[in-house]
Amino acid sequence: MIDARFGPDRRVVLPGPLALDGGGVLAPVEIAYATYGAFDGDNAILVCHALTGDQHLASAHPRTGKPGWWDRMVGPGKPIDTDRWCVVCANVLGSCMGSSGPASTNPATGRPWGMAFPVITVRDMVRAQALLLDHLGIKALAAVVGGSMGGMQALSWAATFPARVRAALVIASTARHSAQNIAFHEVGRQAVMADPRWRGGDYDPADPPAAGLAVARMAAHITYLSEAGLTSKFGRRLQARPNSPDGAKTFGFDADFQVESYLRHQGLSFVDRFDANAYLYITRAMDYWDLAEEHGGRLADAFSPATRFCLVSFDTDWLYPTPESRHVVHALHAAGAPASFVELSSPYGHDAFLLDSPELDRVVRGFLEAGG
Repeated sequence: MIDARFGPDRRVVLPGPLALDGGGVLAPVEIAYATYGAFDGDNAILVCHALTGDQHLASAHPRTGKPGWWDRMVGPGKPIDTDRWCVVCANVLGSCMGSSGPASTNPATGRPWGMAFPVITVRDMVRAQALLLDHLGIKALAAVVGGSMGGMQALSWAATFPARVRAALVIASTARHSAQNIAFHEVGRQAVMADPRWRGGDYDPADPPAAGLAVARMAAHITYLSEAGLTSKFGRRLQARPNSPDGAKTFGFDADFQVESYLRHQGLSFVDRFDANAYLYITRAMDYWDLAEEHGGRLADAFSPATRFCLVSFDTDWLYPTPESRHVVHALHAAGAPASFVELSSPYGHDAFLLDSPELDRVVRGFLEAGG
């Protein structure tokens, strides 16, 4: 018999209540999720998505039609092999692809929550995922895997529910947000809130603060890349035009340089698939992220020796650079938790974990097989 709880495009409304770190309570809790592969009772892997990701990690995105954001990593015969593992991915709390967030309907008013939605944390996202796993009948995870904000969730899972997590794979991530990280997010939030169409967060979904959100995305996107990657891809090359195929300076403020055109495209395409208020809420959750603070100020106290860890960083990632991963590894060793670490070389900066990387493929496959 086919279990209707499992499949590539699912939504569930759970009664809750979900107690939040900010002191509020959310009920009910709606979660959009996807599963890939068959669940045999002991083979579940939770993959956690990054800031602007979603549950469609290995299936086409319903709005853009593009392949899933980790389609190269998840599937039959791939590093996260769905012939062997049952892979679960949930849209995080606060996002805009079907889970409870500022764009979803407030049951008390029948209108979108907007800025009345409670402020959330990464740990709140993890608690909501735990409710989903309870619904699916998944008592323990063979592994939790995530990159960037997904790596934060993986660490939070291991710290919050150690008895439910046998292994955690943390890629291009950190145990806390730095002042620089917070600063970049604040620039993005202020860009959104300065857009007159934001209207205090009570905007018409058909008339969102698109200009502000596009600028926020442009600023953030720069942090996902590396200087070497930008130079290699664009340099100072000028944008081709109908009357100037090799490009020419306009001596104005149009997108003269190819890198300018690229960033504008990234900003505009992002507006088509993401909600502005959701961007505010998720970036704030990331800024509050400080795992040591949640455990008395000592990071080692967050971890249990019962969970096996692997951390991966990239040498050109300046958003969450290698020392951040090493800091977590040192804490894991202090806690007596088995942990491995590798720094991979890539010209692509923080986004390297989303791109073709045979070395990362080998690390992911090997780590999962070692525990299976």
